[in-house]
Amino acid sequence: MGKIAFVFPGQGSQFVGMGQELAEHSAAARRVFEQADEALGFSLSALCFTGPEEELRLTANTQPAILTASVAVLEALREKQPGVQADFYAGHSLGEYSALVAAGALSFTDAVRAVRARGQYMEEAVPAGQGAMAAVLGMERDALHAVCEEVSEAGNPVQLANMNCPGQIVISGSAEGVKLAGEKAKASGAKRVLPLNVSGPFHSSLMQPAADKLQALLADVSVQDAAVPVVANVSARPVSNAGTIVDSLIQQVAAPVLWEDTIQWMVEEGVTTFVEIGPGKVLSGLIKKIAPAETKIISVQDMDSLTELLNGGILS
Repeated sequence: MGKIAFVFPGQGSQFVGMGQELAEHSAAARRVFEQADEALGFSLSALCFTGPEEELRLTANTQPAILTASVAVLEALREKQPGVQADFYAGHSLGEYSALVAAGALSFTDAVRAVRARGQYMEEAVPAGQGAMAAVLGMERDALHAVCEEVSEAGNPVQLANMNCPGQIVISGSAEGVKLAGEKAKASGAKRVLPLNVSGPFHSSLMQPAADKLQALLADVSVQDAAVPVVANVSARPVSNAGTIVDSLIQQVAAPVLWEDTIQWMVEEGVTTFVEIGPGKVLSGLIKKIAPAETKIISVQDMDSLTELLNGGILS
């Protein structure tokens, strides 16, 4: 029997209405939204269920909203099948916090407060318009890294931010650095360069002020050893020790997300089924491009997909 990994989405997976149907049908999911509202002191649930979209898209709102919607799906699953665990957990960027809640390393209320602050720190780190991100399609990692180094050395910082899947890498840095690196990448054979609609240069060295603030915040948060290994973004290797978990979360803000490496590592460890838990299907799409063709990939975000997962006999 192959191993199972639960994976949790990051920023960009949000949509107005996420989690609403689940909260109506599952007491456990509803409790998660109530806990978030109480912990944050405003109605995050209303923002998830009814928007407005431009409010939901603000980083300081998006991060707790996706975490809450993801943990609500997980708790609805555990309500139906108590004690269900995967062999590994992982999350894309912000999703790592959902993975840590799933693994028992962070309480949900601590996590939702932490990602609310993380979003605020990330928004404040770089003045609007001074940073940017772009997806580069169809270029090898080493070649794109060389382009970024060349542009950075000339005084416009830019670096690899998300290694999402073969042929899809996100670069991040100063607005000018991203623009120049994108032009050079195209000249060097990249198929396409797509500017991303984000509020800052996430996972770049320009985020260091946010990482420093997060370090101070996490010093006051109770982090436990994980009951199940969480494969960290910064190393693409499992972490279970509380101290290592905190270090990984701090580094992660200004370091690249090694998503392709994370999935490859889990496949090598015998994972044959990936269950994406939370809004959207972004990770499922990426995993399809990384994992072998016979890998089972399931996305769970509402009652129908939850029922399908439970009836599929995969978790028994």
